Amino acid sequence: MNEKELIEACKNNDVRAQKLLYETFARKMMSVCLRYADNREMAEDFLQDGFIKVFSSIRSYSYEGSFEGWMRRIFVNTALEALRKNDLLRNGVDLNALEPQQEADYSAVEKISADELMELIAQLPPGFRTVFNMFAIEGYSHREIAETLNINESTSRSQYTRAKRLLQKWIKELK
Repeated sequence: MNEKELIEACKNNDVRAQKLLYETFARKMMSVCLRYADNREMAEDFLQDGFIKVFSSIRSYSYEGSFEGWMRRIFVNTALEALRKNDLLRNGVDLNALEPQQEADYSAVEKISADELMELIAQLPPGFRTVFNMFAIEGYSHREIAETLNINESTSRSQYTRAKRLLQKWIKELK
């Protein structure tokens, strides 16, 4: 069954097709959920809620753009809704604990793996992590982030900058 047939079957509420869609995309969507969650349990909740939304809104998918991209947007929005609902985006970090902006040390970044970097990103405070993920990984603009999170564009920029500074500090400490 190709992707279009799979989507059509899901639009017709075919349970087997829904199971196949889940099995095909669950792993990728879980990685999206993990980037926004504080822990695996929270990510699993995001995953479940995201698939519920995918299946309930799949009829609106119009085959414009990639289906995976359409799904990814649903999962990001699901995670963001949950974070906003629980007011987790307001938590920050003591900015006095951060060192002044320094020249980036790219040699330190070259010495860590992608998995280690993702672990560090996961340790960021929720607000920093959310903006960092949306901008650096998902490709949202600061304007889109501001609209989505109901914050100022300048707040999005400063959260991103602070997230980068904190990551740079942690990477430097790994040396």
